[in-house]
Amino acid sequence: IYGARMFRREMFHVNVPRNIYLHVCGTDLVRDSSGQYVVLEDNGRTPSGVSYVLENRAIMKRVMPGLFSSYRVRAIEDYPYNLLQCLKHLAPTRSEDPSIVVLTPGVYNSAYFEHSFLARQMGVELVEGRDLIVDNSFVYTRTTGGLKRVDVIYRRLDDDFLDPLCFRPDSHLGVAGLMNAYRSGNLALANAPGTGVADDKAIYPYVPAMIKFYLNQDPILPNVPTYICANQSDRKYVLEHLHELVVKSANESGGYGMLMGHQATQAEREEYARKITADPRNFIAQPVVQLSQHPSLIDDRFEGRRVDLRPYILYGEKVIVMPGGLTRVALRKGSLVVNSSQGGGSKDTWVLDEEEAPVPGSEPAIEHSEQPNETRS
Repeated sequence: IYGARMFRREMFHVNVPRNIYLHVCGTDLVRDSSGQYVVLEDNGRTPSGVSYVLENRAIMKRVMPGLFSSYRVRAIEDYPYNLLQCLKHLAPTRSEDPSIVVLTPGVYNSAYFEHSFLARQMGVELVEGRDLIVDNSFVYTRTTGGLKRVDVIYRRLDDDFLDPLCFRPDSHLGVAGLMNAYRSGNLALANAPGTGVADDKAIYPYVPAMIKFYLNQDPILPNVPTYICANQSDRKYVLEHLHELVVKSANESGGYGMLMGHQATQAEREEYARKITADPRNFIAQPVVQLSQHPSLIDDRFEGRRVDLRPYILYGEKVIVMPGGLTRVALRKGSLVVNSSQGGGSKDTWVLDEEEAPVPGSEPAIEHSEQPNETRS
């Protein structure tokens, strides 16, 4: 834990609002060759992609309205409302109408569309760091009518850039004094600083043991078998089997810092071997998971493409799991990397209400294939 790059000593002795650290979570699930769903990784800092979920649904309703009339597809359009209620629950004051803002790094951020989309859907202000000011341990936003107090910030930038007085002094994206207001109990942040430790891929292998220790329960969904390069025996195995493993950098995301050993050249494997030897804490390795396939329209024909699923979970007054999620698809033939930054796409995802069966005679919606080398509709 102490070796995690996102571990924040500045959060020692901080009483977070409602004792909730993680308010918005996106957990990536995959299905392996046996048909078993497994957890690939957790996203606890600033999970993105939910705007694509909502936009995909809106497009599907326009393009294929008949399918929605034949099937009882559970709605996802209430996600912005649920997110807003979650943020209101965190407010340090019990006001009926707390002031909430979405803090964005700005228009040049790759997820800026989502920041503006969610702010618009929730009916709250979208602000940058330069729009906010801290005075006497309270945060205010600059408006044409003067300063207005802010109670809750849904922040969409990493810890490093939140407060130049606490984290990176060269940051121009955050707000000086923000963490002092947070420590004083005058502000709520979603997600809490330090939650990025859950994103560390070298922490991931220990999550089942954490569940057992803290909850005395076995995980409902297993992890992918993982080799921790910081362990000497694991490191030895990884270095000897690079040609059949996926190696991941512990603190990278978006498909970066990853070696697909079975597809890499000898030179690439040798380069990663040197990196692992030089900094073993920063790497984990996993067997290649042959992700399930999904029929995808490629040019003028259907072809199978690999997919994963990211459901979104909100934790406010209660835990709410979106009845859907972001199905990410690797659009390049033969690729196992589904990240949008690596050329991946996304699909609408349906969760059907079990109370009502499909209309007789109508064809089911496209489903995930039962086996990774099959496709069916």
